[in-house]
Parts: sequence; C-alpha cells; structure tokens
Amino acid sequence: MVFPFGVDHGDNDPFYDENYLAHAYAPGPGIGGDVHFNDNVHFTSTRGTNLFIVAAHEIGHALGLAHSHNVGALMYRSYSETDLRTFSLNRDDVHGIQSIYGPNPNVKPKPGKPDPTPPSTPDVCDPALVLDAVTTMRGEKMFFKGRFFWRSQSQSQPEQHPIKSFWPDLPDNIDAAYESALSDRLFIFKGLKVWAVSGHDLVPGYPKYLKDMGLLGIVKKVNAALYDEDSGKTLFFVGDKYYSYDENKKRMDKGFPKRVDKGFPGMTSKVTAAFQVHGFTYLFSGSAVFEYSFSTGRLFRVIGNNYFLPC
Repeated sequence: MVFPFGVDHGDNDPFYDENYLAHAYAPGPGIGGDVHFNDNVHFTSTRGTNLFIVAAHEIGHALGLAHSHNVGALMYRSYSETDLRTFSLNRDDVHGIQSIYGPNPNVKPKPGKPDPTPPSTPDVCDPALVLDAVTTMRGEKMFFKGRFFWRSQSQSQPEQHPIKSFWPDLPDNIDAAYESALSDRLFIFKGLKVWAVSGHDLVPGYPKYLKDMGLLGIVKKVNAALYDEDSGKTLFFVGDKYYSYDENKKRMDKGFPKRVDKGFPGMTSKVTAAFQVHGFTYLFSGSAVFEYSFSTGRLFRVIGNNYFLPC
C-alpha cells in the first residue's frame, strides 16, 4: 500500500519526509504483515531509490525478520545503492529467513553440482582475507574488497560500507586504487578502465582507458597502484613488473617497466594492493603485507592485514 505525507493510514505512523521510504509489520493479526510505501518518494527500477530493493527489505520485515547488523545484508538498517545485475541475498539474510521457516523444500540441488552458497560479507577477522585495493583519501585509509570497502582514520575502528553507498557510479570488485597528490583525486581501476572521483563525485570525462594514462596496449589490468612520495611519481604494478607514471607530463617514464623485485628487494610474488603511509611503502601480496622504507628501499618486515584492519 502507498501513502502520501502526513496521512494517518491506520497505524499511527504517517510518513513525514522522503527519508522515510517505507515500513512494514511483522506477521500477526490486523496490520501484521502489511507493507506501506511513502507515495512522495520517487522509486525507480534502476538507479536511485530502487523499488525492488526497498520492497524486498520490507517484505523481509513482513515475514518476521528484524534489522541485521551485517552491512552486506538486504536487512541492514539503512538503504544503499545496489547493482541489480549482480544482486543476491547475503548469507546472513538466507540464514535469518531459514531460521524462521526452514530451507525451501522445493529447491532441489542439480545432479553433480553443489548447492549454491550465498555470498557473505568480507570479514576483517578472516586471516586469509585478500584485499582488492588499498589507498588513502584525504587523511583516511581505504581498503577495498568485493563490493565493500573499509574506511579508517588513525584513532578509529574501521567502518565497512558498500562502495556504491559512496560512489554509485563506481564498479564493484575493483583492481587497484590510488590517491593523486597532484590533483586531489582518487583513481579507481578495473579491467581496461579507470575512474576518477573527487570527494563523492565522479570527475567529468571518466571513465577513461588505461592507454589514456600511457600504459602499453598489452596491459589489460593494473594489479595495484600507489603515489610514491619520494619520487613524486605514480607506480603501477602489473604482474611481476611495475611502471612509473609522471602525472605532470601525462606519460610513463623511460626505462620502465622494471621487475618488482629490482625496485623492492624481497618482493618475489605478485603485488595485489599497495599504498604509502607514515614514511613506509606497503606492498600487499595475498594476505601478507611487505613493509618498505621509501627513503632507503629496505624491507623492514612482513606483517598481516590485521596490522591496518584490527579484528
């Protein structure tokens, strides 16, 4: 049922502004199981306030589910932008509804194939966590994984958010990211494309292609990137090699690519994420993090993700 602003529609809970999208009532007599939508909200079938996501969330309440503390769950307490092309109920949602009604008896596993496993939200306590990208942005550290990222300031616990709750135009499952000290922009890489954002806004003219940044046509994706404070250049890690990019001249430096282990002794595996902070370069390879002094190039130690993302 759909109701306009300020109208008492039989539940003593009228809608007073557009931030109140809808509400629902748990199973029971009277209005139990009802779902009410705010008629003054512009619902869409694509970008914006998506009717499918809002309705599915409220139907979850009508079936008896409470709000979830899991930021990746459909039943999380606040609405966030979602890519419907890849949408799937989170494992937390599936476990919640099955705890009330049990598994669907009409869903039979296909012969020779395992039951599909619902996606779960990345967990900082997972010792095998492999991050997609790491960067800084205006004093904050950012750690990307799947369709989520953690933001962390020096004295605060990391906060987890869906990427699209901050940047609806950015893709999920990114390859690399770095903050440009020259332009005060955050560059995001996925496949052959690169996006640039300033704060919460996508920079006009993006996405562009890797070749627009001077990378050779043979480069199909960037595994990691960082702005190097010592040289003032941007480093792109591709497989077992890395490139040096001059943002002022908008071109790659001569003599590159070089082998990663030549510039960073001891780094013999693929770099999966990278950034610099507090005088050190951090190269991530799987769940391991290699800490280098960017003034001497010396490898100090190998640590884990929980150094930055405490459990």
